[in-house]
Amino acid sequence: MNYQYIIIVAVLLIVALAIVRLNKKDVRIEMNKLVSYLGGKDNILNVEVNKSRCKVTLNDVSKVNKEAIQKLGARGIVEIDNQLKIILGSEARTLKKYIDEYILDRKK
Repeated sequence: MNYQYIIIVAVLLIVALAIVRLNKKDVRIEMNKLVSYLGGKDNILNVEVNKSRCKVTLNDVSKVNKEAIQKLGARGIVEIDNQLKIILGSEARTLKKYIDEYILDRKK
């Protein structure tokens, strides 16, 4: 009978690990889409995060697809000159980390 509990726990752990891995892949896909909607990696100059807001400085704001960004989950977008302030909630820090690691480092 104890073996049954061990098997059940092992199966639950395997399922939990699979879900975590799938979610990580989805985040990368979503971040790739977001970067694309921001006009591509060459259009992004800088990213700053303040709590749930993400301030993105761009080369050309006209390349941005605001509707697609909102469909992706943004709660609001404000455009000021060559900057967009995007309210993303908890995803703001994830976007900053993604852009810093994968986009801005490649430009150097």
